[in-house]
Amino acid sequence: MNLFDVYPLINVTPVKALGARLWDDHGEEYLDLYGGHAVISIGHSHPHFNQAIKDQLDKITFYSNSVQIPIQKAFAQKLGELSGYKDYNLFLCNSGAEANENALKLASFATGRSGFISFSGAFHGRTSGAVVLTDNPKIIAPCNQRTDAHILPWGDYGAVEAKIKQGNIAGIIIEGIQGVGGIHVPEPSFLISISELAKEHGAKLILDEVQSGYGRTGRFFAHQWVEGLQPDLITTAKGMGNGFPIGGVLIHPDIQASHGLLGTTFGGNHLACAAGMAVLEVIEKEQLLEHAYEMGEYLIAELKTIRGIKEVRGKGLMIGIDLDRESGPVRSELVKQYKIFTGSSAGKHTIRLLPPLNIKINELSSFLDSLKKILD
Repeated sequence: MNLFDVYPLINVTPVKALGARLWDDHGEEYLDLYGGHAVISIGHSHPHFNQAIKDQLDKITFYSNSVQIPIQKAFAQKLGELSGYKDYNLFLCNSGAEANENALKLASFATGRSGFISFSGAFHGRTSGAVVLTDNPKIIAPCNQRTDAHILPWGDYGAVEAKIKQGNIAGIIIEGIQGVGGIHVPEPSFLISISELAKEHGAKLILDEVQSGYGRTGRFFAHQWVEGLQPDLITTAKGMGNGFPIGGVLIHPDIQASHGLLGTTFGGNHLACAAGMAVLEVIEKEQLLEHAYEMGEYLIAELKTIRGIKEVRGKGLMIGIDLDRESGPVRSELVKQYKIFTGSSAGKHTIRLLPPLNIKINELSSFLDSLKKILD
C-alpha cells in the first residue's frame, strides 16, 4: 500500500530535532524557521516537554470523556490564567480544523441561524463547515457546497454590514492574523467595528487563532493587540501541543453548554493535556511572549533593509516577506544551499516565517545573511 499523494514533498528526511534545529538521515543540520506549520512553539525536544509526556506515559495515556479527568481542569485553569480569559469555558479537541468546526456549531446553536461570514484569503480548515469558509475553491468538494457561507473582501466593513443586515448570519469568523492568505494583519478598527456589528445583530464573533495564537505575536492571542476586543469564541491548536495533536475552543460564558451538544473521542486525553500543560509552563517560565516580540521586532527591522524585499508584514514571530520575484526558487535555495526551512502556501511571492518562539538571535542573523546572499 502507498500513501495517498496529497503533499508536495521536500527531499529531506528529518530524524532528530532540538530547539530550532533539525538533522536529517545523512547527519546534515538544518535551521527550522517554519516550525512545521507554526506547530513547534517551545522548540523541538524541549526537555520539560519531553519529561512531562514521559511521566504521563507511566500513569495513564487515555480514557474517554465519560470519567473525571483532573488534568483537563488543571490545563483549562492554566490556559485561562495565561491567556487572560479566566471566565471563559474550554472545549478540547484534536486540531485547528476541528476547533473551528465546533466553534461554528456553537455559534449556530446559540443563534439558531446557519449563515457565516469569512474573508478573502481566509484558511479555516478542510472539514465540512470550515472548508466552505476557506477561500480556496479547489478544496471545496461538491458535498461541502453551501449557499449560506459568505466570503467577503478582506477589511471591507461595508460588505459585512450589508450582508449581516440581510439576516440569518450566525457568526463572523476571522483570523487573528491571516496565515495561508499571506500574513495579513487586520486593522484594529476593523476588528472592533465588526465585533460591534455582530453584537448589534445577535451574531457571534469567532477569532481563529489556530496559527496566530499561543504567544506567536508577542501577546497570547494576536487579537489581544486590539484593546477592548472580546470575541465570543476563540479557536486554537498548532502551538498548543508543540507537535502533540490538541486543539481547543475558548467559549464566552454567555454561550450555554448542555450534555451531548459537542463531543470528541480523543480530545482532552491525558497525554494531550500533559503536553499542553508543559507548553504553557515553558511559555510562562521562559517568558516566551516577550522573547517572541523582541525577536520579531529585530527580524522585521533587518528584513526591511534587504534589497529584493518589497514588503514585510506581521507581528512577533509570524512574518510574511514579499519578494520582487517568485518565492519558490528562493525557498528551495535556502533549503539546498543554506539548510534553512521556511514556509510556503502564502502567495506566489511570499515567504512565511513561523519559527519556534525561543529561537535565538544568532539563528535569525544566520537566516538574514543567507537570504541577502540569495537575493543579491
